[in-house]
Amino acid sequence: MNAEGLRQRRAEILARAHTVVVKVGSAVLTSDHGLDARNVGRLVDQLAALHDRGLRVVLVSSGAVAAGRMRIRQNLRGAETIDFSELPARQAASSIGQSRLMHAYDEAFERFGKTVAQILLTREDLRSRARFGNARNTMLRLLDWGVIPIVNENDTVAVAELKFGDNDTLASLVVDLVGADLCVNLTSAGGVFDKNPDRNPDACCLPCIADIETLNIEAMCDGKTSVGSGGMYSKLRAARRAAQLGVATLIVSGRGGFPLERIFQGEDLGTIVLPCSHTVSHRKFWLAYHDIPVGSVVVDAGAARALREQGKSLLHAGVRRVEGDFGPDALVRVVDLEGRAVGVGATSLGADDLRRVMGLKSAEVKAVLGEGAKSVAIHRDNLLLDAAI
Repeated sequence: MNAEGLRQRRAEILARAHTVVVKVGSAVLTSDHGLDARNVGRLVDQLAALHDRGLRVVLVSSGAVAAGRMRIRQNLRGAETIDFSELPARQAASSIGQSRLMHAYDEAFERFGKTVAQILLTREDLRSRARFGNARNTMLRLLDWGVIPIVNENDTVAVAELKFGDNDTLASLVVDLVGADLCVNLTSAGGVFDKNPDRNPDACCLPCIADIETLNIEAMCDGKTSVGSGGMYSKLRAARRAAQLGVATLIVSGRGGFPLERIFQGEDLGTIVLPCSHTVSHRKFWLAYHDIPVGSVVVDAGAARALREQGKSLLHAGVRRVEGDFGPDALVRVVDLEGRAVGVGATSLGADDLRRVMGLKSAEVKAVLGEGAKSVAIHRDNLLLDAAI
């Protein structure tokens, strides 16, 4: 795509945007002294301007742990001995910092007469279909009222097994939750570079990623920012998830220069990740990404080919190895014999029964498990290929 074609495509995507998820990282909001009110104010100026344009805006904001950590260091005796890499310390810091973060946002948005709402989520809130629906209804009602939801992970109560991992991941799930048309990821980098710019002075910023499904994200990204928890790898993984829903992502520097306003005025800032040509259903997206895979199913070459090229279900005959201990309907990774990812899916059997019948044909499966045994290991309706896990 040439420069003019890309400019037109960006303009079309921005013009069609009605609901926008903006994710901002800790590195954008904080300074050496903790949460920086100037940075918060600058961000809010831009979000309020988008809201005044008639856009429905959802903010996914990091910064609570960083804000709490700095407050602890300023006010608690012995703070220098605290190890903030430990989950309990991070949760405690978040409980202090989240109120400070929301207070800063509330005051800043009040200058424009905007109402904000705090939404704290854990993976458990979204892995249950009923609770997912409740969260969705609440968010949509707030948007209908003209409120700006500010979303963060509920670090205080989330256990390690149920954490989203980073707010880039959370933002991709919020895109699905509210049916967003666009995701903007404000970060400390100027966009996506063809290689790590910290280690390669000749690295170039990519104006566009047209087909993120074919991009080797792991090879491109080999570092994390010092303040945030994600790094460019998690941002591209989140962008790939959004792209599977047909939603574009802009990855742009959030530092100075009012980038949000400039983007919507037509400036070609950062990197745009275009939507995939073939989108997935919201059901498959929820199935694949609102839980954590608890095991792996290794399939032979024929089964991998049937899944990838023909969209078939995974038959028991194609299973060669089962890794992990899980029950029926568990989310598992599907990989080929070379260890390459095929997708993720929900199994029809638990691990023990699946091991008993792997490699067997349908008639043989029924002989082992009985006439009521399901004929497939993972049905194609419960399988997402090329999942961004």
